[in-house]
Amino acid sequence: MSGTLNKVMLIGHLGDEVKMHYFEGGGCIGRFPIATNETYTNKQTGEKVTNTDWHNVVVRNKAAEICEKYLSKGDKVYVEGRLKNRQWQGEDGNTRYTTEVHVQDFTFLTTKNESGTSAQQSPQNANVQPSTSNTPASAAAPVQNVEEEDDLPF
Repeated sequence: MSGTLNKVMLIGHLGDEVKMHYFEGGGCIGRFPIATNETYTNKQTGEKVTNTDWHNVVVRNKAAEICEKYLSKGDKVYVEGRLKNRQWQGEDGNTRYTTEVHVQDFTFLTTKNESGTSAQQSPQNANVQPSTSNTPASAAAPVQNVEEEDDLPF
């Protein structure tokens, strides 16, 4: 294989509200963290252990506005995109680094009954493809059947 691939698929819960940043040209980006859990049983102690990983997610333009409108802390979401590394100078002069998931496709997995919001604020399922993708909209549907523990730290 001569090509390369940079693809990330996550199912997790929002750790915070979507933070929006608007630009002069009319564009915008939304940022939010997603928590994913890995649960296993320690063979020596028999204790159930849960490890939580946090992922920085970035959505752009119309997709960002949709996420801001319909997602809130604790909601379950499927995101698909690519990893991007970024660096900048902190106020203390040190170089900082971060890895982000730049979203190309997403699906809301929390139903309006689960999130506790009114029917007007949250769709039952939303599948939005903010950029052109070769993946059909129905490709994300099987992901909704995945079961995972909801032992979240928030």
